[in-house]
Amino acid sequence: MGQLLKARWSPTFIDRLPRRERRGCDYESYIPDLLADQEFQFAGTVSADIADAESAIRVLNTEARTLAGLEGLARLLLRAEAVASSKIEGLQIGGRRLLHAEVAREFDGGPRDVTAQEVLGNIDAMAGAIDRADSVGAIEPTHLLEVHRKLVAGTRLERHGGSFRDEQNWIGGGDYSPCDAEYVPPPADQVPGLVEDLCAFCGQDDLPAVAQAAIAHAQFETIHPFVDGNGRTGRALIHMVLRRRGLIPRVLPPVSLVLATLSREYIKRLMATRYVGDASEAVARNGWNDWLGFFAAASSRAVNDARFFEDRIGGLKSEWRERLGRVRRGSATDLLIEALPGAPVVTAKSAATLIHRSFVAANEAIGHLVAAGILRQIQIGKRNRAFEATEVIDAFNDLERQLASPEGDPEVSPPTRPVPAPLTVTSQGSAV
Repeated sequence: MGQLLKARWSPTFIDRLPRRERRGCDYESYIPDLLADQEFQFAGTVSADIADAESAIRVLNTEARTLAGLEGLARLLLRAEAVASSKIEGLQIGGRRLLHAEVAREFDGGPRDVTAQEVLGNIDAMAGAIDRADSVGAIEPTHLLEVHRKLVAGTRLERHGGSFRDEQNWIGGGDYSPCDAEYVPPPADQVPGLVEDLCAFCGQDDLPAVAQAAIAHAQFETIHPFVDGNGRTGRALIHMVLRRRGLIPRVLPPVSLVLATLSREYIKRLMATRYVGDASEAVARNGWNDWLGFFAAASSRAVNDARFFEDRIGGLKSEWRERLGRVRRGSATDLLIEALPGAPVVTAKSAATLIHRSFVAANEAIGHLVAAGILRQIQIGKRNRAFEATEVIDAFNDLERQLASPEGDPEVSPPTRPVPAPLTVTSQGSAV
């Protein structure tokens, strides 16, 4: 039974707090129902929405060619998903800036961009979570702890990484107390048991995969088991569930890009699942149905936009081949054309690794692509040389603008969140 637990907040370090934060207060934390033994009843329209979303995801994974595998263009979509996931929580960063920071990892000292480094941690955590779901038969609390540890590695939250919280947290309101919070999760001593139950639920196969992923994500956000990084870990859990259920073996639909666009509605629908009372009551069923319908619609739209992106990148690669003329199949140039959409900023070293060819062969292929205007030379840091496929980044930015529009068209409905501006290049070859 979902219930509210009353508690008293007594501030500590009173002398160091602003005057308005020195007061104590009574507050209520929410303890959700357990999931593992709960029976869910879906409204007819919601069942249809879930079925449509699953069908769309399945077709995308069956028919997609350009978006094949996490090492191809799907890696770029994974990056977009992770960036959008971070944007929900306020980490604003453009794709081009992130791509440059990712390449900077190759050089001594790595990226100096702290925000980019945190989002890169998000990408590593999400990729690791998806790979983990491929190799294990169940999702365990230790897997979630590992995702979180990777997520916050190298950031100000690193000391909290891979550990469930041991204190009360809250969402909204003041920084020092839950007195004016919009939502207060369960007390810390409830977290381990709730996470165990959540993982048991994630191991079941009786619900449609999309419904299971949506319910698991909502419950995770309700528990809020970490000091910080809950939203990003919870959105990685969506893909862990979908991958474990075999729904996304090849292509990751960028669901978080849609959720980031509809963030107010996203939060509203999540809150609707936090009912007080028995799970069989109408308010509980309605709350879950509202959330599930919203999540299914977001998933379907993510698939549509992923297919649009695939078509554009496929056309771009055809244009590149026309510019180059005859390209020998299996040559370093041929392989690099195929690899660039998933890694549009490369060095000679990273390109060699990417296409499994020698440094000399990769460097020669880069030269061909530079001559054809497919790559342009840029500088990472003070002395490091890299090469950028500007047209891919333009397409990536267009995808973000499209997904940031509630209607899917930024010319019809403006983006509801910050998005990259169209990239232009000056006559001197610098990006602005």
